[in-house]
Amino acid sequence: MTVRAIVFDAYGTLYDVQSVRGLAARLCGDKGELITQIWRLKQLEYTWLRGLMRSYEDFWSTTRAALEFALESIGIAPTPALCDPLMAKYLDLDPYPEAREALGALSGYKLAILSNGSPKMLDALVHASGIAGLLADVISVDRAKTYKPDPKCYELVAPALCVANHEVLFVSSNGFDVAGAKCFGFRVAWIERGGAAAAPEPGPAGFYRLLRARAERLGYPADFRIAALSDLAPLVASLGD
Repeated sequence: MTVRAIVFDAYGTLYDVQSVRGLAARLCGDKGELITQIWRLKQLEYTWLRGLMRSYEDFWSTTRAALEFALESIGIAPTPALCDPLMAKYLDLDPYPEAREALGALSGYKLAILSNGSPKMLDALVHASGIAGLLADVISVDRAKTYKPDPKCYELVAPALCVANHEVLFVSSNGFDVAGAKCFGFRVAWIERGGAAAAPEPGPAGFYRLLRARAERLGYPADFRIAALSDLAPLVASLGD
């Protein structure tokens, strides 16, 4: 089947959520690594809770609440002096090194982002990383007022890009997102960012990878497994028309 649109998750797929840890370490010393991992895990958990509770608040608010939880959970007061710079980093996360070149190699397709990020957050990210001009659309789940993996989020793609669902290749490094997109009906490429076959190092980062860098066991596996964004162009070429 023809691929006309390639749609990317943002956080963990195009942008490295772990790039907050350098700043977290500077601000919080040896607790910075633990804060980084608790923050991301709680951020995801809060999106799922808000979706289930049908109590939507945008990703900026949700991310701030998760950060405050992470700090308080290890006995650090969530003061503006700590929270404000850490939140600001989410507007300028490091893109993965191959991201821009990989997107450029796919210029013959409609490229887009579908992300939990709020419009403000995503606009800041794509402009800071210089990829805005490569994208046909930057789709925030804010349009659906819920979070992935709710099918309402994936439903935003086809009308935004004027394509059919079967013409979409969805790309994510997040297992829950892979399962959600596959259950919805997209073809899905999973980027195995954590090196799923390798044993993680001990500590908070290793624990995070054990939970979030592996395929979910829900019966909705990815159609394709790749190691990096740079593997996409050869993959799509191999699918033909």
